[in-house]
Amino acid sequence: MAMQTAQFNGVAITAQQDLFQLVPPSGKAVKIYMVKFTQTTEVGDAQEENLSILFKRGQTTTGSGGSTPAIVPLSGQDAVGTTVVLANNTTKATAGTIVTFDSDVWYERSPYIWLPVPEARPIISASVRMTIELATTPADSITANGYILFEELG
Repeated sequence: MAMQTAQFNGVAITAQQDLFQLVPPSGKAVKIYMVKFTQTTEVGDAQEENLSILFKRGQTTTGSGGSTPAIVPLSGQDAVGTTVVLANNTTKATAGTIVTFDSDVWYERSPYIWLPVPEARPIISASVRMTIELATTPADSITANGYILFEELG
């Protein structure tokens, strides 16, 4: 299948949230290749923060309060994927058997780039919800961009 991307740009983040939520369609799985977050407002030493990032799956109730970013094939010749992608849900996905399969910290002075080795790339089963959660409340508003690269399998 084709590599797909989704992104958000220039979003003011003031609360904990699901930065990305993905739900593969029935009959397909999704492999996550890369996640990137950058910000443009926290540029002074006194403003910088370490923000907790959690990778979770298994939620049965979707989040809300965000947006539905466009899915864009990495190659302009491929079809647009059918995975449901949401961004910046300020009400996080809940319920179900939730598993945190990775945790990390974004030191905001630098871009946050999550690029696992091939053997560690997670595969999200068909119809299973997966989120990348900002688990720290920022001290003040952060204007951020986010990017995710994934592949639909099946």
